[in-house]
Amino acid sequence: MNANLPQPLPAGDAPDPPRSDRGRVMRAFNLSLAFVLVLVAVFTAQGHFDWRPWSVAPLDKAGLLGILGAPLLHGSVQHLGANAVALLILGTLAGSVYPKATLRALPLLWIGSGLGAWLLGDLGSHHLGASGITHGLMFLVFVLGLLRRDRPAIAAGLIAFLFYGSMLITILPHEPGVSWQSHMGGALAGIVSALLFRLSDPMAPRKRYSWEEEEDEDELHLQRDADLEPPSPQRVPVLWQPREGQDFVVLPFRPRDPGDASRYPDPPR
Repeated sequence: MNANLPQPLPAGDAPDPPRSDRGRVMRAFNLSLAFVLVLVAVFTAQGHFDWRPWSVAPLDKAGLLGILGAPLLHGSVQHLGANAVALLILGTLAGSVYPKATLRALPLLWIGSGLGAWLLGDLGSHHLGASGITHGLMFLVFVLGLLRRDRPAIAAGLIAFLFYGSMLITILPHEPGVSWQSHMGGALAGIVSALLFRLSDPMAPRKRYSWEEEEDEDELHLQRDADLEPPSPQRVPVLWQPREGQDFVVLPFRPRDPGDASRYPDPPR
């Protein structure tokens, strides 16, 4: 056995992930946690200022300011807690697998969730919360898994769907007091971002298995055998062609002995 070939791991052991992968996961988690802490700080301060001008007021020019401020506001501790958990999970997942695409998609998710609430919301209502961004992250990761179809993308899409597949339903009206309009706006922004930024992050190299290498060797052997096999008569080029007016030499053949007719009968006509 060649000592240079990689040896199989003992049963129950798994290779350690590269440090770069660990670093990307921790960086994405820290950024998501920092954003959640900002939401907690803003929610703590909401009782000390009038937050309504910073919420989305549908079809109101003054309510356009809420497109920037509404994701930072929340109506209750439960509301904040649900969005905080979703941001930690989906933000870490998207930021670790697609760091460049996620960074480029965040402005679209932020604006898309606010525009959805501003265009589709009821007059006189106020929309606030980061749930539109969480829906955008979920649809971003899920659609990127469908588009890229490499192993990390498929795994991330399945994890996102496992935890928050119900977001496919919450983009439609289902419960009073829940801004499905901002959910739909964020989801559409996530789909558009996936289409725009699907190639922003390079795909991970695909792992090759031993049976694939054996198949390649078999194909190489078959190709070599095909190269050594003599070509068919139809494929052999004719190197000499008779020309008009050229003298030919006729080689005489010995006539057949009549006594050999019994041994070599004439073919049937």
